[in-house]
Amino acid sequence: MIITNKEYIFHLKSQLREINHSENDFHIITEPVGRNTAPAIALAVKYLTENQDTPFDETIFISPSDHIIQPVQEFIEYVKKADELAKEGYIITFGVKPTKPETGYGYIEAGEKIKDGYKVIKFHEKPSIEKATEYLMKGNFYWNSGMFTFSIQTILDEFKNHSEEIYQMINDNSFEELLKNFEAMPDISIDYAVMEKTSKAAVIPMTITWSDVGSWDSVYEILPKDENQNVKVGKVIDIDTKNSMIIGNKRVISTIGLENLIIVETDDVILIAKQGEGQKVREIVNKIKNDKDLGYLVDLHTTVYRPWGSYTDLEKGERYRIKRITVYPGESLSLQMHYHRSEHWIVVKGTAKVVLEENGEIKEYFVHENESIYVPKTTKHRLVNPGKIPLELIEVQVGEYVEEDDIVRFNDVYGRC
Repeated sequence: MIITNKEYIFHLKSQLREINHSENDFHIITEPVGRNTAPAIALAVKYLTENQDTPFDETIFISPSDHIIQPVQEFIEYVKKADELAKEGYIITFGVKPTKPETGYGYIEAGEKIKDGYKVIKFHEKPSIEKATEYLMKGNFYWNSGMFTFSIQTILDEFKNHSEEIYQMINDNSFEELLKNFEAMPDISIDYAVMEKTSKAAVIPMTITWSDVGSWDSVYEILPKDENQNVKVGKVIDIDTKNSMIIGNKRVISTIGLENLIIVETDDVILIAKQGEGQKVREIVNKIKNDKDLGYLVDLHTTVYRPWGSYTDLEKGERYRIKRITVYPGESLSLQMHYHRSEHWIVVKGTAKVVLEENGEIKEYFVHENESIYVPKTTKHRLVNPGKIPLELIEVQVGEYVEEDDIVRFNDVYGRC
């Protein structure tokens, strides 16, 4: 089962294609709004009990989607151990044995031994470097991985005991009603809603490779390194550089005599930071968002996923906008028109079938690589990929208004009219 936000559903489907799966291989729940992990878990439990007739003594394992865990087979053994404890009424979290004083993770303090785990004494917030060093020395503190195992009955009981608002919404609504009223759910994590209050929390320590890839420092740790412990991606020329990560994009990056640095080039920004300071990148992002001259960088070059493929804004200015568009094989955009802009399409890869209404007559054109076509304002048109490979093209929009809501749909295979 996959739980995601409705804004990510087309991104999710794209990623499923990348790993040779389809949406039909999974149960997919889409939240109408984001409400943190406790409501997400509650929604999943409601779906299982109502739509799948899952017994209340069934055990659930839940995990964020973006963790790196190795070796997988060894991790599966830990999950089996958690299953045994869950059947005894515990809510099990998975603690990772620290390898260094990490300030980017929360910690779990383990207490009394129970089978293959320990009762949880306390959950601790992300610590200072001094406190993280103290936790490492004590030996009974573990990184909080954010993964859990519990029975449906146990989590419902603990919602009832410690998060009555969530419990009432589960109890008083059908699954469809819960989706409809999901915005009324409290925005709270499972840690705050249940784990920090329950007496049933247990932790199973793991001595495996784990990372939530939550910072550039963790990216450096998981990527392969050269003989000088450098991570190099892209066009990198380094001299006397050690223990650094250099990720290039379009330009050549040259380094001389550097140590313990993170250098990342994107289309818009170059990040240069000391190793160990990667968690502060979010502060930079917040400053960019709040800067009236730089705020546009937040959305520029962001890829937006649609049921037919995706588009990426390359540049945007007064009266023009440039996109890179990808259309999956066999997919098509809606039959549509625009009141305020014309469009020029240049095919980069594949073959496009373009449907245009000219003088009341529908005409079809096939546009190949290195060819282009012009779509005037107020002209009904549709873009189709009839081929076996993804269609890629550059779209140049010109007009007095170039925002996404200047679309009038007449026919759409995805039901968006």
